[in-house]
This record gives sequence, structure tokens and C-alpha cells, in this order.
Amino acid sequence: MRADDSSELALHTRRNARTMTTIEQAQRPSQPAPSSAAVAASWRTRDILVAAVIGVVFGVVFAAWNQVYAFFAFLQPPVLQDWVYGVWLVPAVLAPAIIRKPGAALFAEMVAAGVSALLGSQWGPDTLLSGFVQGAAAELVLGFVGYRRWNVGILGAAALASAAGAWAHDWALYYADVSIDVQLVRLAIMGASAIGFAAVGSLLLVRSLRRAGVLHGFGG
Repeated sequence: MRADDSSELALHTRRNARTMTTIEQAQRPSQPAPSSAAVAASWRTRDILVAAVIGVVFGVVFAAWNQVYAFFAFLQPPVLQDWVYGVWLVPAVLAPAIIRKPGAALFAEMVAAGVSALLGSQWGPDTLLSGFVQGAAAELVLGFVGYRRWNVGILGAAALASAAGAWAHDWALYYADVSIDVQLVRLAIMGASAIGFAAVGSLLLVRSLRRAGVLHGFGG
């Protein structure tokens, strides 16, 4: 075989190999890119850490706030004592306002409730059920808007939903024999407390933390 024939054969072989590679790549099923919704819903390590820190910090706050609540037992009528209720709802609004991921409200509330129970909450294991109800109620509102809107109206609605969940829970377990008119007054007081402490308080905390540069890497 002449040298030029050998060179042509080698060139033809390389061309065929490149052609086959191109065909294989075209036939190979492409991996679908993750949707923007899936990316937005996925939790990063920092999200878990921040939600856990919020839960632990407010669990300690809850342990102290339980005593504040008990201190106001002298108020008459007794439903006035619930003007402080909104502090127990802060993690259900603050955590999603920062992390902006599904489950943040429930996760932070459950961690806070767990820490409060471990530190001797007077409500014992029911603290966990209460935390679940409060966090899940806030998730319903945030989920309704697809976890895409974080303005004061949505956070206020989440705080009110959390208060409504807590109100229903307390009615069933602690106030079943209380008249409906008193229950409605209690709901109004809890709702006002939720707006003041949980919604407005969380927004102020988020703005302060953002100005301090603590929330770099989180949505704003």
C-alpha cells in the first residue's frame, strides 16, 4: 500500500469516528434542566442553619415569654392576657420572610416549640402540637401565593392565619366551655397581637438584619 493511500484511509477513519460520535450525542437523551420552581423550593445548607438558629433563639425567647404571659394573668377579663400571644408566632413569619422557601415557617416553629418544651414550658408536650398548628397555618397562606410574594400584606395574612390556628387549637384544648362571644374577642386580640409582634416585628427584624449585612445571599 502506498503512503498516500494509507493517509487517505486514516483520514477517512477519523472522519467516520467523528460522524458516529456526533450521531451518538444527538441520539443520547438530554438531561432535563431543573425547573426554576424546583430550584427556588430546594433548601441550601445555609437555609437549614438559619431556620434552625431562628428556632433555637426563639425557643429560648419563648421560655422567658411564658413567664411574661403568666405575669399578666391578673388582667380582667382574662382574654386580655393574650395581647402578648403574637411573640409565639414570630418564627412562623420571620423564618419564611428570610429564607423564602416552602416549609420554613413550620420548621422554625417546630424547633422553637421543641426548645421551649425542653426548657420547661408549662404546656408540656402540647407545646409541640401548638407549634405545628401555628407553623402549618402560616404555610397555607404562603403556599397559596406560591411562595413568591413577601410583602407586608402576605406576611400579615400569614401571621393572622397562624393566630387563627393557635386560637382554634386553644379553643379545643383549653377553652371548650367558654362562650362564643368571649372566644371571638380572644381571636381579635390574638390577631392584633399577631400583626404587631409577628408581622410588623418580623419585617423590622428583617430590615435591620439586611442593613447590617447579615442576610447576604438571601432574597430581598
